[in-house]
Amino acid sequence: MTETPTSPSAELLIDAFGRVRETVHEVVGGLSPDELEVRLDDGANSIAWLVWHLTRVQDDHVADAAGTEQVWTAEDWHGRFGLSFRPGATGYGHSAKDVSRLGGVTAELLAGYHDAVHDRTVAYLGTLGDADLGRVVDDAWTPAVTLGVRLVSVISDDLQHVGQAAFVRGWLERP
Repeated sequence: MTETPTSPSAELLIDAFGRVRETVHEVVGGLSPDELEVRLDDGANSIAWLVWHLTRVQDDHVADAAGTEQVWTAEDWHGRFGLSFRPGATGYGHSAKDVSRLGGVTAELLAGYHDAVHDRTVAYLGTLGDADLGRVVDDAWTPAVTLGVRLVSVISDDLQHVGQAAFVRGWLERP
């Protein structure tokens, strides 16, 4: 259940994150765990890793901005995935060996985690007014990162990674 957006900016952001969600479902839907693990070469990312990573980054960044616990730990998705990564891992800086450790996950598990993060994201966005997007959320950068910039950055990252996953799926489906 989502809240009614309080601003045109929130409506736009909800639409953008909704497009990511739709594409995640299109990419993983109907694939077996073995297909989700396919890597085009030993240094490439799998569909499973790309979708897990884009969802982890969204979960991490939105939870930080909202001041809430990540869905990953709050709803024990970390336990459900059974990964040997530390609970705070998002995939940033992962090696090719780390990518290979994300095996045996199902399309349903990936989509379920993404849906849970999407729902939390939409609920948070529904609380925002246009003025909220100017709030500084990270002053370690010059210029400081505002909430609006952070959310657009997450959307950009998500779309790049889901596009990469769609490319791998397209390769898998070639005759």
